[in-house]
Amino acid sequence: MKTKSTMVSVGTQRLRVTVENPGAGQPLLLINGIGATGDLFDPFRQHFSDRETIAFDAPGVGGSPTPILPYSMRKLAGTVAGLVDELGHSRVDVLGLSWGGALAQEFAHRQPGMVRRLILTATMPGVTSVPGRPAAVATLMSPMRYYSPEYLKRVAPTLYGGAIRDNPELLDEHARQRAARPPSTVGYIHQLSAIQRWSSLPWLHRLPHRSLVLAGDDDPIVRLVNARILASRIPDARLHVVEGGGHLFLFTRAKELADIVADFLDSGASKAIRQL
Repeated sequence: MKTKSTMVSVGTQRLRVTVENPGAGQPLLLINGIGATGDLFDPFRQHFSDRETIAFDAPGVGGSPTPILPYSMRKLAGTVAGLVDELGHSRVDVLGLSWGGALAQEFAHRQPGMVRRLILTATMPGVTSVPGRPAAVATLMSPMRYYSPEYLKRVAPTLYGGAIRDNPELLDEHARQRAARPPSTVGYIHQLSAIQRWSSLPWLHRLPHRSLVLAGDDDPIVRLVNARILASRIPDARLHVVEGGGHLFLFTRAKELADIVADFLDSGASKAIRQL
């Protein structure tokens, strides 16, 4: 697996980007959750040796400088479009996780011709979503889990659910990676501000892309009903429910989910059964 890490300038914003297997197959753009770097996709993307995968640090996260002014999801979707263009691609598959799933929706909405297939993972339609469990939502308001691995391990069962609740050791490497490249406080606030002013519900029915919605049934942050809403509103969408899956099922069950995603991308239809 060949990895290329670089800084890419899109307008006035510079983004830290990692590209694995450059030039191989249809490129897959990975957009991570709030405060998380592209590196945290490593356990998942290692199963895509025959496909180029692209991940980046959002503005104010990891190696990407923090902008002075806050941004909207619409503006950030324009930055993503610029990044894809700078990397020499006209069209990519897109997988968005949690906060990154919201950005993936906005990108697909604003630039439909640049997206081939869309995968929405542990995510929701914005301010119109059914809220997560209060304790999990309250913990999300602070980036402290990125600065202290000990704090992360303490709150992880409540925050992430699923396998993490019973097997906290699954979080060890993940915690080290989070602490290695934490978001700036201002960068984290920018991300919170952007999603708190955003909703996809008014236009989801206009998304033309074949889409796969992945959701865990034990996710304290994003309740399963939100995935059902996404899959029911996007015309060509399928829902796959990960039984026992918490918010981080893409990482704790990386090989299983990579196989599902690869099948969806390669065959044009996932093995998922529509569950509405």
